[in-house]
Amino acid sequence: MSIAEESPIEVPPEALSPETLTRIIEEFITREGTDYGHEDHSIDEKIAQVRAQISRKKVKIFYDPKSESCTLVSTAAI
Repeated sequence: MSIAEESPIEVPPEALSPETLTRIIEEFITREGTDYGHEDHSIDEKIAQVRAQISRKKVKIFYDPKSESCTLVSTAAI
């Protein structure tokens, strides 16, 4: 099976350096169209919220070899 045919791979957060995890979260929350409701939160607050969701296993990190990118997925969607 070639890399292009592989399914996304779950990445345990503890396998990432703290800096890499922060960058993945920051990239995710700053994507155009991300909606956080009616309240405005700073980037640092949003990062802390997502980091807490990852710690509580409410959000998982996946690496997609086909697009060579990471994404965060709510465990409710899995």
